[in-house]
Amino acid sequence: MTIDLKNLTIKKARMALDEKEFSAVDLAQAYLGKIKEKNKELNAYLEVYDDVLEQAKLADEKIGRGESSPLLGIPLAIKDVILVKNKKVSSASKILENYVASYDATVIAKLKEQGAVFLGRTNMDEFALGSSTENSAFGVTRNPYDLSRVAGGTSGGSTVAVASDMALGALGSDTGGSVRLPAAFCGVVGLKPTYGRVSRYGLIAAASSFDCVGQIAKNIEDAEIIFNAISGHDILDSTSVNYEADSKLSSKKELVIGVPWNLINQEGIEPNVKENFQKIVKSFESSGYKIKDISLPNCIALYYIINFAEVSSNLSRFDGVRYGLHKDGKNLLEDYLLTKGQGFGKEARRRILLGTFVLSAGYYDAYYGKAQRTRDALRKEFKKLFSEIDLILTPTSPIPAWKIGEKSDPLSMYLADIFTVTANIVGIPAISLPSGFMEVAGKKVPLGIQFMAPHGREEFLFEVGKKLEMIEGSN
Repeated sequence: MTIDLKNLTIKKARMALDEKEFSAVDLAQAYLGKIKEKNKELNAYLEVYDDVLEQAKLADEKIGRGESSPLLGIPLAIKDVILVKNKKVSSASKILENYVASYDATVIAKLKEQGAVFLGRTNMDEFALGSSTENSAFGVTRNPYDLSRVAGGTSGGSTVAVASDMALGALGSDTGGSVRLPAAFCGVVGLKPTYGRVSRYGLIAAASSFDCVGQIAKNIEDAEIIFNAISGHDILDSTSVNYEADSKLSSKKELVIGVPWNLINQEGIEPNVKENFQKIVKSFESSGYKIKDISLPNCIALYYIINFAEVSSNLSRFDGVRYGLHKDGKNLLEDYLLTKGQGFGKEARRRILLGTFVLSAGYYDAYYGKAQRTRDALRKEFKKLFSEIDLILTPTSPIPAWKIGEKSDPLSMYLADIFTVTANIVGIPAISLPSGFMEVAGKKVPLGIQFMAPHGREEFLFEVGKKLEMIEGSN
């Protein structure tokens, strides 16, 4: 049976499965075939699970009994940083290469309850540190629109799996844009939820106060379906927050969109990205949205100081004693040096060193302490800002996907996060939506725009995302 995977969505698949147009096994086999065809050149999956068809058979049995849920029998890809019981999870690092998860992450448990089918674990920047999926210990993931370009990161594998029809949806993680940036580079939807609205239990930590489990999908409706399936308060996660009582849409007829032109008009923004963005702003204005000029600070330095500090603290647990890679030295110190030296990649080591520096005696107050005070001030500024506007609109990235190996200087790569890190700093939800293409060296590569909303207001993002799809569809 031939299934049109290119035009298939979660909603369409749900209807087809319930109406017995094809089975969950048929659907799983179609995706396994596509993975076999494409994954070798794209390197999106690190591992395809050996029980995919067994999972699909169980889903068919439930469908046969008349059961139904939004994700029953739907094939999903899982970023290699989210624990699936009895499956390997390495965070794309040699130091955890053969680690097997002993329990399910809460988001995985919720998806299992719905009967989703897990296709496999996807490639990423090691420990979610990077913006391109070039920092994986297991090779770079390539952009399906141009194999010479990066997929974005750190959730590059999950994003490419969806963009190249090797999964119907996917889970990623977003620390400073890790779902949104690859979504923009690969022409799909990437959602970073409000911090605490989706459980982090079972997510391997990089920077704990930033990390979120995010959703990657072909369209806004599919992203909403996955979000609804995995969101909610979790007693196993001390950072989990219950937003259910305050999740109704504003009764305002006219949503106000704030645009930080001070960031967009600065140097370093690709002219075609800016031109594309200006067209989107005009389209929303023509559709009845009020556009307001706002000012936002450049938060790159603030973000990376806190990121380095938290990465240094979190990665200290990987010492080769309890689990993961272990190398024998002449003494305990040499054990640590050999294990961490061979187990961690270059970017992980860089951030551990820089994080240890900003947390060290004599520098803590000057860097980390000052960054946390600034973060508190920024939260207050955003609270005031969202009393005047409903959404903030920016490009997702200042540039399109770059050539693999082009940004060997880490600072130039960090700057690609200029529009995305702010949402993680203040904990608000944000989404990247496809926004057409630009031609680079004879090939069309995708562009994305980003919306940010107040805490717990993912509904605003879904509403404006559906509106953009209508606008783009009518053009």
